Amino acid sequence: MTAAPVAVPDLVGPGLAAAGRELVAAMLAAPAGTVSPSVYETGRLVSDAPWLPGHAERLRHLLATQRADGGWGAPGAYGLVPTLSAVEALLRSQGAPGRADVPEARRLPPAVGRGVAALRDRLLVAAEPVPDMPGVDLIVPALVDRIDALLAAGAPPAQRQVLPLPHGMTRHRTEAVGRLLAAGGPVPEKLWHAFEVLDERARAHLRPRPVAGAVGASPAATAAWLGGPARPGVDRAALGYLTGAVARGGGPVPCTTPIAVFERAWVLSSLARVGATTGVPAALVAELAAGLAAALGPTGVATSPGLPTDADTTAVTLFALARLGLPVAPDSLLAYDTGAHFCTWQGEDGASVTTNAHVLEALGWHARHTFGGPYAGMARRVAGWLVAGQQADGSWTDRWHASPYYATASVAASLAEYAPDATGGVLDRAAGWVRDTQRDDGSWGLWTGTPEETAYALQVLLGTGRPPRPGLAGVVRRALAYLDGQPDGAADGVPLWHDKDLYHPVLIVRAAVLAARHLARLADHIGR
Repeated sequence: MTAAPVAVPDLVGPGLAAAGRELVAAMLAAPAGTVSPSVYETGRLVSDAPWLPGHAERLRHLLATQRADGGWGAPGAYGLVPTLSAVEALLRSQGAPGRADVPEARRLPPAVGRGVAALRDRLLVAAEPVPDMPGVDLIVPALVDRIDALLAAGAPPAQRQVLPLPHGMTRHRTEAVGRLLAAGGPVPEKLWHAFEVLDERARAHLRPRPVAGAVGASPAATAAWLGGPARPGVDRAALGYLTGAVARGGGPVPCTTPIAVFERAWVLSSLARVGATTGVPAALVAELAAGLAAALGPTGVATSPGLPTDADTTAVTLFALARLGLPVAPDSLLAYDTGAHFCTWQGEDGASVTTNAHVLEALGWHARHTFGGPYAGMARRVAGWLVAGQQADGSWTDRWHASPYYATASVAASLAEYAPDATGGVLDRAAGWVRDTQRDDGSWGLWTGTPEETAYALQVLLGTGRPPRPGLAGVVRRALAYLDGQPDGAADGVPLWHDKDLYHPVLIVRAAVLAARHLARLADHIGR
């Protein structure tokens, strides 16, 4: 599709406009979405689907991504789930003929040894609780049991050492699901995303219907459900889903695919929030927006086909459509209203700050443009809940992202735009926390400085309408200098987003950086 680009105002600049056009074109060119591979999910395919094309590449990926300390994944307790998955997969591979037919096969025993040692250090010594991530209280017990069984098979009884569950974790959820399976009762839809760690009763008796070939939008869940290509009556759509997923990643796979609606909603809302869609061909934006509108149903929209609809993706989709001139009444959000806040989905354990920040944006826009209506009171209530959730240091944290900079930017943007009278000094405290935590190289980050977190920090400082404080110009210059020195749109960014494993949504992060650069350019123009 070709279209004449909209004229680019000086506030955007040709460089930022070109970056916006490239970003939108990249989304259209990769309709499944662009997301980093997952060690956890890749390990499950190594273990459960060695027959799937790309097995050798998946083994190599696991070997190549092992850390020097023997673990996998992010620092601390975030590394437990990927390390469990990789160790179980490599243990099964080294003990099964044909599974390790790669030149690196000699590296399996030492990799397993280092991985088991890292797990013992984590589970026997560390007292850090496991982060709140989807399915973690099912995944960890299942993989601990499988690893224990594999280690016991090769060791004399006197030398067997059972791995414990991590600090604070119980088997309550596993036992509850087991009772459901034993009784033949219905299993909540959200559990299909982790079908690969349900026990044999699930594989034998539960037959979820794949959506677009996938079970729970997950390669691992789909492979476990499928069982193998030679199984009688094998589902050809599921085979096609799996072969497509491994082909897109060259063997390794993400936890969730496709993510088209999620990716497009977040990218378009990030750009539209700061006016950065100017310069992108209008026809391209319209095409993406029409796809989002078509995905909305009575209960909203899901991150991916086969997952339950959720308030977070629904709210971001509604806000993006409204800002792009295609508003849809937010009635689909009402089912998620708990009376105090909005749940991400029905039956959610806990509550999400960023889900509620996005709900505030969706409700706030409609309250403003419908002269109050039924949404104004709900928006005020959500704003009060968000204000009450601010941490003592001025930040917010959330269950869908590892970094407080994402949560803080999400909440600050929603409060500044749609509840400025309810914020008191909370936005000043947020901006103060951001200024105080800038790193020496100009970046921000939880574990290390990242372009993504630096973009969120700039959004807090520049996108909430706070009066500029002394020294702000220097803070922003150092941040932009840091961003200028980073690879543009790197696909290997630090995974910070929560799924079964941490992941990096490449184009969503690129949009966040582009939005921050746009705000910096606007601030520079106003300051002249």
